[in-house]
Amino acid sequence: MEMLSPHAALLANERIRPLKRVEYDKLAADGCFADERVELLFGTVVEMTPIDPAHAESVYCVRRQLEHRVRDRAKVLSRSPFAASDDSEPEPDVFVVPNGTYWQAHPDVAFLIVEVARTSRDRDRGPKALLYGLSQVDEYWVVDHVEGVVEVYRDRHAGTWRQQTRHGRGDTLTMLRFPDVQLAVVDLLPPE
Repeated sequence: MEMLSPHAALLANERIRPLKRVEYDKLAADGCFADERVELLFGTVVEMTPIDPAHAESVYCVRRQLEHRVRDRAKVLSRSPFAASDDSEPEPDVFVVPNGTYWQAHPDVAFLIVEVARTSRDRDRGPKALLYGLSQVDEYWVVDHVEGVVEVYRDRHAGTWRQQTRHGRGDTLTMLRFPDVQLAVVDLLPPE
């Protein structure tokens, strides 16, 4: 973990107060993060990794395919806040949430969350997998550009995912909530 400042070591024995989601939202509404790409993870404001063309294209492909197949049974959102907990508000690459209106609050339940990973692999497999496992998320997919696979996390229990599988380019993924929603892994990854 990178030090926050050259003097951060002086506070190593001090209790750090995590930021609450409502405080983070207020700071964001007041423009505190206007020129930054950040998200709140476990009470800490974390910089998001830059988006390269392959990441952007993969996110587009995932969202487009999910929208086409889910249709009007749920909402498919992209790079939007998810109210994961009182101290976390990540911005998943793509996620499927129950139909409803979200004028007053961000969604806090997801049928599926998808993160596209290249430089963010450690964060997506570590803190985010834990966070989504602690949240109201039915399943979590990591589209791993480096290894050319999609990791599927299911059956969450107390922050852990009891089922983790890896799927290659010849495989098809099926969404738990809507079993008729099937996506070919090859269509979610960059060309070889």
